[in-house]
Amino acid sequence: MNSDLKPVSMYRDRLVDVIDRILETQASTLATAAQWVADVIERDAIVYTLGSGHSLLIAAELYYRAGGLANFDIVQDKSFGRLERLSGYARVLLDQYPVSSNDLLIIVSNSGRNELPVEMALEAKKIGIRTIAITSMAHSLAVAPRTASADRLCEVADLVIDNCGSLGDASVELQSPRGPVHVAPTSTAAGIFIANSIVALATNILIDKGIDPPVFVSANVDNGDKKNEALLRFLRERIRGL
Repeated sequence: MNSDLKPVSMYRDRLVDVIDRILETQASTLATAAQWVADVIERDAIVYTLGSGHSLLIAAELYYRAGGLANFDIVQDKSFGRLERLSGYARVLLDQYPVSSNDLLIIVSNSGRNELPVEMALEAKKIGIRTIAITSMAHSLAVAPRTASADRLCEVADLVIDNCGSLGDASVELQSPRGPVHVAPTSTAAGIFIANSIVALATNILIDKGIDPPVFVSANVDNGDKKNEALLRFLRERIRGL
C-alpha cells in the first residue's frame, strides 16, 4: 500500500477490530434490541431516537432511509450538542413528541456522561418507555458523570449496547513535532453498524412471524415512490422526523 495511505490502513484495521468485538461481545444485546424494535412495529408504535452532537448522525441513520424501517422518528436536538449539559433540556425535547408507553427510545451517546442522554432515559422511565443506550463502556466508565443525578447513561438505560470504542474515541495515533496526535474516531461507524444490525435483525424477526416488514426502498430507483406509497402516508401521518 502507498505509504501516504498508512493512516487510512490503520483506521481500517481499528474499525474492523471494533466491529469484530461488537459481534463477539454484543450479540445478545443486539438480539434483545431487535426483538424490542420488532415488538414496537408489531403493535404499530414508534421507535424514537436521540443523539446529541455527532451522535445525531447515528440517530438520523434510522430515520426514513432506503433499507430502513418506517417506524422510526428522531427526538431532534437542534443545538447539535451545545445544550447537552443543560439540566431540564431533555424534558423540553421529549414534550414535543407524542410518546407513549407503547413506544421505544434509543439513546446514542459515546461518553454517556452528560445531562441530556441521562435525563432523557430517566424521563422515559417516568412514562414507562423502554430505553436502549448505544455508548462506549470504556469511555463512560473512565470519566466522571456530569449529571445532577450522578448517573451515566449506561447506569440508567434498560438495555446497553457497547460500541466497543476506546477512551477519547479517536483510534489512530500519529506523531507530530509536538508529540502524539489522535484522529479517526470509531463511534460513528460503530454506531451505524449497530443501528443497521438492529434493523436487519428486527426485520428478520417480523418476516419469521409472517409480518410484512415496513421497509423503505430507495426513492431514487424507478417506481421507488410508488413502492413506498403506503409507508410515505404513514410517515406523513405519524412521524415528525427532521
